[in-house]
Amino acid sequence: MSGHHQALALLLFSAFVAITLAITTWVSRNRHGSAEEFYAGGRLFSPMENGFAIAGDYVSAASFLGVPGLIALFGYDGMLYVVGFLVAWLVVLFFVAELVRNCGRFTLADVVAARMRERPVRIAAGVSSVTVSVLYLVAQMVGAGSLVALLFGGTSTAARAWTVIVVGALMVVYVSLGGMRATTWIQIVKAVLVLGGTLALTVLVLVRFHGNLDTLLHTAAERSGHGAAFLAPGLKYGGDWTARIDFISLGLALVLGTAGLPHILSRFYTVPTARAARRSVVWSVGLIGGFYLMTIVLGFGAAALVGPDAVRDSNAAGNTAVALLAQKLGGGADSTEGTILFAMVAAIACATILAVVAGITLASSAAVAHDLYASLRPRRPGPGGEVAVARAAAVGTGALAIALGLLARDLNAAFLVGLAFAVSASANLPVLAYALFWRNFTTRGAVWAVYGGLVPALVLVVLSPVVSGSPDSLFPTVDFQYFPLQNPGIVSIPLGFLAGWLGTVTSAEPADEAKHAETEVRSLTGAGAV
Repeated sequence: MSGHHQALALLLFSAFVAITLAITTWVSRNRHGSAEEFYAGGRLFSPMENGFAIAGDYVSAASFLGVPGLIALFGYDGMLYVVGFLVAWLVVLFFVAELVRNCGRFTLADVVAARMRERPVRIAAGVSSVTVSVLYLVAQMVGAGSLVALLFGGTSTAARAWTVIVVGALMVVYVSLGGMRATTWIQIVKAVLVLGGTLALTVLVLVRFHGNLDTLLHTAAERSGHGAAFLAPGLKYGGDWTARIDFISLGLALVLGTAGLPHILSRFYTVPTARAARRSVVWSVGLIGGFYLMTIVLGFGAAALVGPDAVRDSNAAGNTAVALLAQKLGGGADSTEGTILFAMVAAIACATILAVVAGITLASSAAVAHDLYASLRPRRPGPGGEVAVARAAAVGTGALAIALGLLARDLNAAFLVGLAFAVSASANLPVLAYALFWRNFTTRGAVWAVYGGLVPALVLVVLSPVVSGSPDSLFPTVDFQYFPLQNPGIVSIPLGFLAGWLGTVTSAEPADEAKHAETEVRSLTGAGAV
């Protein structure tokens, strides 16, 4: 890209960074320093504000960059991510939002530990939450690297590395200075930007095809080189039974994983009541549903107007499809309109990455300070000491995410998020479901449920084609691939539930009936909720 294009894109992105840093500075001057303020923003947000913030937290680089890219490359099969990401919110709405808000204070471990021995449960849930958060952060870093490679007209390793470092540094500043209140307002601003930008591009694509979706789909199919197969299942996941099982595995991970994502669960603590938490989810479902419907149009629009070959040439994983589409809609790389639209997409994508990584980093630092640090110390620290540890944990999480983001820079962002969802569904969902709904659940069952899902999920990922044994893997020159599926969900999710059941039925410790009754009443009525 020309220097003029780069300058405009960077100017728009710099404006977003300036606004968000101003918000963070303002919040840091007015903070009280309490744990409730840092982790939950004082529980002062309205359902609409929290709904927009949830949408801002959930619509990640994987959604804005990766999903349309997968649709542009693989057509129908790329839409699985859209269905999985959206249907997952029905699980959150009906089974999680109100109950978690009533039972917990700041983290997933609060819900589970309410009726168990705290120390082992908090350590297990904390380890799992940090693992899921780091995997999710890596996906955002990969999206940032892909975007800057296009922004600067090349694939310079140095440019990608510096982008990942800058994103990591900014997220640490947001979280350590502003806490949940600053993070929430950053996510609200980002949600408005991403929904507005996506709507504008969708309208332009539909205008280009005179509002005729049939013409859009047929043009995309012809341009793809696959013909009618582009609009039918099987292009990515239908080659053999292994690919089909991988398809089911990914679907399970996406639908069940959202309910266990630490940064999503933490959003329910920022509203004053369980009713407000439920209304927040209703708002977010409407916003997120509209967004994903528009990504389908953008994906097929990129296939029809840019072409899968051009998308693949720019980025093998398809992460730059939306930026190339915006440029094409504006009249090409040399046109003023194309420059403006490309700059808009680049700025929104960078804003998306910054807002999401801030939310994930906050959830991860809360798990480290509130669950791990507080449990491993002989004496529980006071609120001020815990918040100081959380700020330090944000720095450590940022450094780890930067290192892993540089290592995984050539993988698809949406695909990496699929792995995070698989680990979340395998480790966090079983323990959360059992704690809320099973009367006889014990401490051993809780610990076994977490590790029984977490360890198999991570081991199977390491032994899968994602890490070795194929040209597209992390380490293409070595081969220790023993597990054929790319997503471990179909194996690791049942193992998490099985381990939780097995740990409970073999436990010598009886379930605490009184605590279960108290948790049940609290979760359903809100009596005694913080």
